[in-house]
Amino acid sequence: MVTQRLSRILFLTSLFLIGTWSIGATPQVVAETLSYRFFFPVTQREMIPIGDVEGHGVGFLVRQGAVYLENGEMAWGKSVVLFDMIKGAGPFDQYSTLTFQDGSTIITRTKGTTEVIPTGAASKWTGEIIKGTGRFEGIKGTGTSTAKQLPPEKGELGGKALGEGTLTFTLPNK
Repeated sequence: MVTQRLSRILFLTSLFLIGTWSIGATPQVVAETLSYRFFFPVTQREMIPIGDVEGHGVGFLVRQGAVYLENGEMAWGKSVVLFDMIKGAGPFDQYSTLTFQDGSTIITRTKGTTEVIPTGAASKWTGEIIKGTGRFEGIKGTGTSTAKQLPPEKGELGGKALGEGTLTFTLPNK
C-alpha cells in the first residue's frame, strides 16, 4: 500500500516536472513592429467612367517609390490599387510589395478609403501580410497606413502619396 502510494506520488511529480519543463522550453514567438515612411508617385493609371453620377469611375493605378524604415533600412515599394471613386473619394483594395536591398520581400493585401481634403486627398488602409520571401519567409501579420496625396501636376497620372505605416508581424523560429 505504501509502495503504491509512493509510486503514484512519484509518477504525478514526474508528470508535473516534465510538463513544467516543456512549457518553459517552448520558445515564445514575440510580435515585432516595423514603422516606415514612403513616397509613392503614380506610374500607371486606367479609369473607366461609370456614368451613373458625375465623377464616378472604377479603375486601377500603380504606385512605386521609396520606403524608409525606422530601423534604417530602405526598400522599394510597389502598390497595385483597385478603386471605385466618386470625385476622388471612395473605397479601394490594394496589393503592395516591399523589396529590400537583400532581395527579401513582404507582400500585403489591404483595404482602405480615400477622402478629398482641401490640399488634395487623404487615405487610410489596413490589411494583412500575405507572403514573405528571403529573411521574411513564413511571415504572418497585419499592417496599417495613412497617406496624403498632393493634387496631380500637369502631365502626372495622379497625385504623389506621402505617408507612413506600421507592420506588426511574427516570423517562424529558424
